[in-house]
Amino acid sequence: MALKIGVIHTSFRLPLKESLEKAKEVGGHGVQLWIATGELAPENLTETGKKDLLHLLESNNLEISATCGDIGGFANPQGLEERVERTKRLIDLSVSLNAPIMTTHIGVVPEDWRETEQGKMMLDAVKEVAKYAENHGAFLASETGPESPKLMKDFLDAVQSKGIAVNYDPANLVMKGFDYLGGVKVLAPYIVHTHAKDGIRVDGKGQEVALGEGHVDWDAYIAAMKEIGFNGYFTIEREVGPDPVADIKKAADFLKKY
Repeated sequence: MALKIGVIHTSFRLPLKESLEKAKEVGGHGVQLWIATGELAPENLTETGKKDLLHLLESNNLEISATCGDIGGFANPQGLEERVERTKRLIDLSVSLNAPIMTTHIGVVPEDWRETEQGKMMLDAVKEVAKYAENHGAFLASETGPESPKLMKDFLDAVQSKGIAVNYDPANLVMKGFDYLGGVKVLAPYIVHTHAKDGIRVDGKGQEVALGEGHVDWDAYIAAMKEIGFNGYFTIEREVGPDPVADIKKAADFLKKY
């Protein structure tokens, strides 16, 4: 079965309407919408705006693969209460758009999270937000990268909520030097969305590169994802490079062969 291909709409670095048209043009089936700030943020998107957005998606034959509500995570005590409440509002918006998956970075999980006040604080905050997501039929999907898959799984297990999930980003793990293929099996119970991005790690430093040009073995990665029964979106993310539209088209063409 062919992959479901998505694109983060902001990766095009174009106005919303043009980015959706480009997503369709490159052969995408869906888009991930950035809702943390800007025109799609809860305080800026009116009910009429929501209807217009959904109509625009429909006219381009696109689904919402997920939303992205990354506002800084839950590891820093300063402003934590506000970020928790803000995240709930972002979940509300996602649900109202019929997009139950909202990806984010929960913050770097400390190795000693079980023994520290910071770890307890972070766990309590994630529990609160995950429970809110669960109660609204949604997923708070933490993106992989800053910590090992095993450390992330241990932390997510402790959250004890059906509302907590994972947005698996193999490139982030490659750039940090973690086992991105083994991590698929480790985090399998939580994976609901994945970013299609590539990267390299040289001399201890990570760098994003165009899809297919990095250290992610896409044959092996896609096989690993299929093995765990993943049938969700492979959503293209391109954060660097002078010509994102060309890079995204190349990435979509690359993924179509699967």
